[in-house]
Amino acid sequence: MTKGPVRRGQLIAPFGVGAMVIVRDGTSVISGGLDHWYEREGEGEPIDAEEFKIEEWRLQRRLGVDHFRQPPDYRDGNQAEEVPNTGLTVPFLRFPQWHFCPERTCRQLWEVPLTERSRVKCPACERNRRTRYLVQVPFVAMCGSGHIQDFPWREWVHKNASPTCDQPIRLRATGGASLGAQMVECDCGAKRSLASITEASQDDSFLSRELEADGGRYSCRGKRPWLGGDADEECDRPVRGTLRSASNVYYAQVKSAIYLPRGSSAAPSELVEMLQNPPFSSPIRLLVDAGAEVRPQQLRKNYPEQLRPYTDDQVQEALRIILSGEEEEDDYDRRVEGDDIETAFRRAEFEVLKTDRDESQLTIQSTNVRDYDQIISRYFSRVMLVPKLRETRALAGFSRVLAENDQDLARRKSMLWRHVPEGVASWLPAYIVFGEGIMLEFDEERLREWERREAVVSRVATLANNYSGVQQSKGLRQRDITPRFVLLHTFAHLLMNRLTFECGYSSASLRERLFVSSNLSAPMAGLLIYTAAGDADGTMGGLVRMGKRGNLEPAVTKALAEAQWCSADPVCMEMGRSGGQGPDSCNLAACHSCALVPETACEEFNRFLDRALVVGDFSTSGTAYFEELF
Repeated sequence: MTKGPVRRGQLIAPFGVGAMVIVRDGTSVISGGLDHWYEREGEGEPIDAEEFKIEEWRLQRRLGVDHFRQPPDYRDGNQAEEVPNTGLTVPFLRFPQWHFCPERTCRQLWEVPLTERSRVKCPACERNRRTRYLVQVPFVAMCGSGHIQDFPWREWVHKNASPTCDQPIRLRATGGASLGAQMVECDCGAKRSLASITEASQDDSFLSRELEADGGRYSCRGKRPWLGGDADEECDRPVRGTLRSASNVYYAQVKSAIYLPRGSSAAPSELVEMLQNPPFSSPIRLLVDAGAEVRPQQLRKNYPEQLRPYTDDQVQEALRIILSGEEEEDDYDRRVEGDDIETAFRRAEFEVLKTDRDESQLTIQSTNVRDYDQIISRYFSRVMLVPKLRETRALAGFSRVLAENDQDLARRKSMLWRHVPEGVASWLPAYIVFGEGIMLEFDEERLREWERREAVVSRVATLANNYSGVQQSKGLRQRDITPRFVLLHTFAHLLMNRLTFECGYSSASLRERLFVSSNLSAPMAGLLIYTAAGDADGTMGGLVRMGKRGNLEPAVTKALAEAQWCSADPVCMEMGRSGGQGPDSCNLAACHSCALVPETACEEFNRFLDRALVVGDFSTSGTAYFEELF
């Protein structure tokens, strides 16, 4: 099999563990489990996994792991200088295993091992002195629990979950563009089209109903080919057929965190950050595992230059923070009553982003909102410029069929491993990017007056009811859809779409991060628009420039003006009154022509949008937050 390059960031998403990718010779492969990520083929120098270790203490605590690791990069060992960790590759396995012969007179189906590396010739054609290479079938089967398997070709054509016929089967195309034009034939005379194999609901599927076993439905076989051919587990979910390239075959569950300094008055955050990363992390971990006390003098012997700027007391305090997990008294984990896990996690970032910082990995600059024109000073209470930020993105699992399901974090993490590590050996793949951003905080007094309006409450209630209906049928998580959430989310999309014309970044390079809470004692109404697509040196500063006085006002004015009229109006705006549009009907006045952004830029898969809450409706007054501008 030809080896294909994959960027390290892509091994988190979209080609993380359990995802399929096409390598350059056209072979479809599935990304292997984490058990063998830091191994090389053949012999070589010992591997030092410490080099790939990443520390992000807030995200580690949330995901219940000891540390993160960057995906390994491939290094050629045939160099003059000595290079560590050479020859590392990420394992991939051939999937789907079923192949067919492209020869028109043959079309026979063959099963190939997961570990097959080379192109495979059709045995039947070889017997006839022809050379034809097998092609992987375009269909697979999956279930909502994350399992994936080859399509049950022999079972399907014989309409039996346990067929006894072992004669050759063939896949033929009759010339149409639908699944019904794909025909499976057996040399015994059985024949059946693939029509309706993708039809399914939450609790049933056409494929499971058609292949009943022992009086019951044909259930998922619990296949996990990314962990090996014998990594099956029990599963009773219905299985559905799908194209292997369908968008719902794989959803990476990526969790991210903005870096927050972990220092205290007695220990600078730079020192804490330095000690919890290589090369310091390795000896500290060895001493801790051996039960020995870590002292500043021990570290100074090996790293005198790095620790020269700091006193022993500062080093001791930094070690205490790292090893005990304690932070300063007003730490980032203080909980507000009523906050869920996600809100509490975001609240810590929100509080830090509201203050000036000048750290090596987080720089925040405040502005005087009164210096801005009325379009900013009237509707926003704070504008913060973030010239440099660090974001850590970790793969915490994946799902199939639906982006959200009822599986908990432990279950999703277990799908990444054949043998799940525990304690200090537990880790997840992640990568770090540096970027820049603008943080806007809405005026709380004006916002509370607006979200109490009857027209606003009534409009958002339609959106909440639409989500409630699909939440039960699709097993989505419960959530509170509030007016301020929809307003902030829609405004973020409108502003991002405008900024792509002004700051030089592509639409896929900008991201949103929402800070929303209707808690009366500790409300949040902020949004961070940032780019985290740069390398270790950060980005060029174009986004921060747009947040300054004289640049932000025209951008916001144009974004709001463009939102007043969509090229799909009046249909787009009227959809807000007739029941909704978009994914799961969870958008009102929002479509690809006005308020949607690339899905990688949106936290909500382009749901919960309504520009009528931003700029108003054609026929209903009182819905616009920025109504005084129009």
